[in-house]
Amino acid sequence: MTKAMRTEHEIDNAIIATEEFKKNTMAARLNWLRAGVLGANDGIMSTSGLILGVAGATTDKAQILVAGVAAVVAGSISMAGGEYTSVSAQKDSEKAALEVERRELRDNPEGELRELQWFYEQKGMSASLARQVAVELTAKDALKAHAEAELGIDSDHHVSPGQAALSSFVAFAAGGLLPLFASIVVDDPAVRIYLTIAAVVASLTLTGYVGAKIGGAKPARGIVRNLLVSMMTMGVTYAIGALVGTQL
Repeated sequence: MTKAMRTEHEIDNAIIATEEFKKNTMAARLNWLRAGVLGANDGIMSTSGLILGVAGATTDKAQILVAGVAAVVAGSISMAGGEYTSVSAQKDSEKAALEVERRELRDNPEGELRELQWFYEQKGMSASLARQVAVELTAKDALKAHAEAELGIDSDHHVSPGQAALSSFVAFAAGGLLPLFASIVVDDPAVRIYLTIAAVVASLTLTGYVGAKIGGAKPARGIVRNLLVSMMTMGVTYAIGALVGTQL
């Protein structure tokens, strides 16, 4: 290996080792983790809210268990169904846009080349350099080049509705099982409520921390936001349950 080749290789390694490069390569992997954290948050908050709402109306552990199980199952299926529908619509939209782009490349290749050149000119390249980049990218994979520049999508990879639905189902169920388990491990009604609240606080502290670290934000803010919303949810539902329970 010549000295020039070694230098180029060292530069490549230095680029790969940079923090920004690592962030870019990890972005796709972190998307599913971020979605999982949000799904778990939903499971924790909605299930704990329903459980405490029922606990405010009755001390019967069997009724609380039924309500909690129903909340976890219904919520998990609802989240999975919603995610599947949403991601399917996104996938269909991407495919339709790619088909339009494919027709335009076939019917007006020179116009599309000029359009791609224009996009790179807007990024600050000179007209001659933008033209060279557009020509070389078009020669390699015209559809991919236009999809990334114009549509912001990768023509080689599409989101999977099934995978998204499964991830949402598992995340919601995992989050919902935490307050459900805490609400049925003891018989004393007062202890049950405090234990459920403690489990929710601990789990939301963890998901808030993880979510903040993934997004590069300060963990304290994410944790406090999580806890405030959850405390409000549990407080309101418990008060409603207690009010309704006194009328039965």
